[in-house]
Amino acid sequence: MSQPKIRPSKPLSSESISQWDIETDIAIVGFGGAGACAAIEASDAGASVSIFELASASGGSTALSSAEIYMGGNGGTPVQQACGYDDSTENMENYLKACFGNQGDENKIKAYCENSIGHYAWLTSMGVPFKMSELKERAIMALTDDCLLYTGNEKAHPFPDYAKPIPRGHNLYIEGDNGGPLLMKILTEQVEKRDINVHYESRALTLIRNSAGAVEGLVVRINQEEKTVRAKRGVILCAGGFCMNEDMVRHYAPSFDCGLTPIGNPGDTGSGILMAQGVGAGTVNMHECFVSLPYYPPSSLTYGILVNDKGQRFINEDSYHGRVGYNTLMQHKLSKRIYMITDVDGYGDYEKMSYLGAQVAATGESIAELESELELPEGSLQFTLETYNRHAEKGDDPLFHKAAPWLREIKPPFVALDCTLGRGPFYPFFTLGGLDTLATGEVLTPEREIIPGLFAAGRTTAGIPRTAAGYASGMSVGDATFFGRLAGKQAATN
Repeated sequence: MSQPKIRPSKPLSSESISQWDIETDIAIVGFGGAGACAAIEASDAGASVSIFELASASGGSTALSSAEIYMGGNGGTPVQQACGYDDSTENMENYLKACFGNQGDENKIKAYCENSIGHYAWLTSMGVPFKMSELKERAIMALTDDCLLYTGNEKAHPFPDYAKPIPRGHNLYIEGDNGGPLLMKILTEQVEKRDINVHYESRALTLIRNSAGAVEGLVVRINQEEKTVRAKRGVILCAGGFCMNEDMVRHYAPSFDCGLTPIGNPGDTGSGILMAQGVGAGTVNMHECFVSLPYYPPSSLTYGILVNDKGQRFINEDSYHGRVGYNTLMQHKLSKRIYMITDVDGYGDYEKMSYLGAQVAATGESIAELESELELPEGSLQFTLETYNRHAEKGDDPLFHKAAPWLREIKPPFVALDCTLGRGPFYPFFTLGGLDTLATGEVLTPEREIIPGLFAAGRTTAGIPRTAAGYASGMSVGDATFFGRLAGKQAATN
């Protein structure tokens, strides 16, 4: 008779285990940024550590990212100070609270902001390099080797009403979009320097708990064999999000089940979340995802306006691309078409350097001609652009409050880019919901009681970033590495 299939949401009883195949103090599922940092801290605290990684190498989604790391407060990181910025912890907290509102976890925000400088120091002690320089231009990532960059909505309405704008995105000292691979190379080398057992090509199948409800280990599949792992101090789940699991996205985040492009690694299937749910874990923020409309570079497109199929604007275009992506996605529920309206100067280097993938939908010597080609209601785009230009000439945007540096008249000849979902543009997404945890990594039940022996970090949890509308590049890598460290330290004391 064949053995019943082991499912993530069906834990095994430790009382049924006659022999443990592997024993360790701490078992970590996943060797991305969160898992690496958890392993390093746990090992340095004196615990024996084993990592179980599905892939054949370390990396996870961290290695696929640009690896900006969102840091500040406490007067500023050394990079911020070198670039002339004084960033208070209160200012950083106020900004993050404005970003996520009631969806934010105040305890995590507080811990993250108060210890951000310490996290910077820890990263540099690991060998992570940062250049004492700032990239002044508007960009999604620094393709130079410069470090500091505005990576969110810090300067975009309404956020300056809540916090003084300060750049907090810290890019690694490397040219091009190579920060993620470099960060994981450094963290992997630090893991290899320690007495940490790493098992690659090992799939975590389910957790093992005792009759009192405490997690005592897990089952993994290595070389096609199922092995039991005893984790005497705890299991730390750092297995990523669930953007690669279409069924989970459809169930938990149906607003994002609309043809977006998942970005992450193949292991982002929600397995860590499902395993924890099997032992009674609660989840939060599962309905939210990051989504982007990467319409810059070129930064000159920021001078343009985004309109719906009624010829109406709906966002201040100087916002971060994630905030714009989120609001554009919401517009798609009401509108059949979304267009970026610009002119020849705004179009600029679009054909040489862009990520958007939007095609030119129409051109025109007059806005009436453009409006007709786009089949917008007669007079709609003409009214919108006339209103916009009249105020932009005075450096004002009374309707959406685009910042003055990005205001100028849009003049003929005109260009319209088709930003409609499903018609060419790149709309990437990943999940922002996950296990409910304390800042120190303990996984909680729906009643917010600690599940003994179970910890989590990274996108397996709901961390600092909670919405695309408030997201800033660097929040996920910052969150994963920082709270991975805290989970590792906490588990080691268990």
